[in-house]
Amino acid sequence: MSAVRLPPRARVLIVMMSAVGDTVHVLPVVTALKRHDPGIQITWVLQPGPASLVRGHPDVDEIILFERRAGWRAFTGIRRQLGGRKFDVVINLQVYAKASMVTALASAPVKLGFDRARARDWNWLVTTNKIPPRGQRHVQDQYFEFLDVLGVPHEPVTWNLGPWEHERDAQRAFLARLDRPAASLVIGTTREEKDWVPERWAELADALYERFGLQPVLVGGRSERELATERVILERARHPVVSTLGVPLRELVGIFDASDLVVALDTGPMHIATALNTPTVALIGYYNPKRIGPYRRFYDLLVDAYGDPGEDYPITPEKRPGRTRTITVDQVLEKVAVWDRKYRGRARMANL
Repeated sequence: MSAVRLPPRARVLIVMMSAVGDTVHVLPVVTALKRHDPGIQITWVLQPGPASLVRGHPDVDEIILFERRAGWRAFTGIRRQLGGRKFDVVINLQVYAKASMVTALASAPVKLGFDRARARDWNWLVTTNKIPPRGQRHVQDQYFEFLDVLGVPHEPVTWNLGPWEHERDAQRAFLARLDRPAASLVIGTTREEKDWVPERWAELADALYERFGLQPVLVGGRSERELATERVILERARHPVVSTLGVPLRELVGIFDASDLVVALDTGPMHIATALNTPTVALIGYYNPKRIGPYRRFYDLLVDAYGDPGEDYPITPEKRPGRTRTITVDQVLEKVAVWDRKYRGRARMANL
């Protein structure tokens, strides 16, 4: 399809509402748009959780909350907030029904979405323009296809995720609790199939403390599974483990920024840590890491349980249940040893 021309100081509505990881992937789209034209006005429809990560970002002019827990009333609220407003372009980066409905409610001459092969839930019916069809790619690169159609360069890829200056005191307070460098452990996900074995987290924590001189720090939410994993780790670990489960996402940004190493499951915080350029050992087995893994950074630290040894698998959305739990502690420690050789001592926290 032909390129879509953005008028000067365009009013852009971004529809990507749910996952924290996808929200991180949208940020380089936002920063590229603002770099292209600082006068662009960006409004972003987000659910409250991801919105708490983005709120305060210098390139996001407005956030419209989508209250998913309100059910159908959430769309009534969106309709009320969008009523009477006109945008120049809607960028629909999410292919599911709720995003389709929000896109349909917005008023704009151009509603840009995925090609029909990659769209779902009648998403193609509510968009006026589609990005050109092509095969599966990393999610981040798929989002950059929208910028290509808009004639906006996406390089250099920047997230500008913080920490903001007013968050530095909380970061310093976190560091004051530690007497050795931090290794943040992201111990839970929203899908049980992506979780690791709690006892192995405890074994890993001790190895990080004893062999690498690191302070294990538990990070994540306070779901039932995460709290159960936390209990096992605290009961079994021979050395002190610091738990920060349940801290707000903006505090988590500060913790990751202050950490020397992150060990993370396949979940949103893994992408936050990567965006912050904090060396991250990613444990991935359920989803295809070529599609959803760390973007452009620390692929040498990836523990890939998705593919069989030597398998050159294609980029697909296929799931492979049971793979994450096959990861051994020794496999993770091999990647920590790579970090120790290549990344330890990297200058961090220049603004602290």
